Amino acid sequence: MQASAVARTRDLTRKQRLPLTRWDRALKRAIDLVGSSLLLVVSAPLILLLALRIKLHDGGLAFFRRRVIGPQGEFDAFKLRTMRVDADDVLRRDPVLWRQFEVNFKLKDDPRVTAVGAKLRRTKLDELPQLWNVMKGEMSLVGPRMITPIELKKYGDASWIFSEIKPGLTGHWQISSDEQTSYDRRIEMDLFYTENWSLLFDLKILIKTPARVFRGSGV
Repeated sequence: MQASAVARTRDLTRKQRLPLTRWDRALKRAIDLVGSSLLLVVSAPLILLLALRIKLHDGGLAFFRRRVIGPQGEFDAFKLRTMRVDADDVLRRDPVLWRQFEVNFKLKDDPRVTAVGAKLRRTKLDELPQLWNVMKGEMSLVGPRMITPIELKKYGDASWIFSEIKPGLTGHWQISSDEQTSYDRRIEMDLFYTENWSLLFDLKILIKTPARVFRGSGV
């Protein structure tokens, strides 16, 4: 992280931290349970159809497990697979591609994404299986962005947020940014969400998420 970004992050982490109270956590969990249960029932047939489409496309596994971080430690977040079965090998074999990936842990026009996967990503349907993670209590409907263990070092002094609040299926960054937003800016937005959490903030994000998805402008 650049010096200016580090300074901004440290300035933000000096704010008084206001962790969620026991009541806040119970209420947030209740909303997660009700919301994820209803959404899973409604979306289950679609998830199965999409999984079949992925399987028929290249014969590979339909679901993908991404190792990520939450307050209870590392866990596997489920997604519908959008990349080639040899995606990791493609990245390892191309040093230039790997260096580009290390900057933001994303690639513009990622060559590893399949034709089916590109459509799923545009509509965010590949994220639907994470409703199961929400039901299990590993994720929340709304929270900071989901990151892998290797990304944690980029957060520096701001890494405390992942021990404070669960990563979200959607969040402040997802509805307020685009794919070109810098990694430092993502960190600032995750900090802002965590330090300014409220039930109303979560509800606003949930209300705005469908519109961003339908417009294809969310992250």
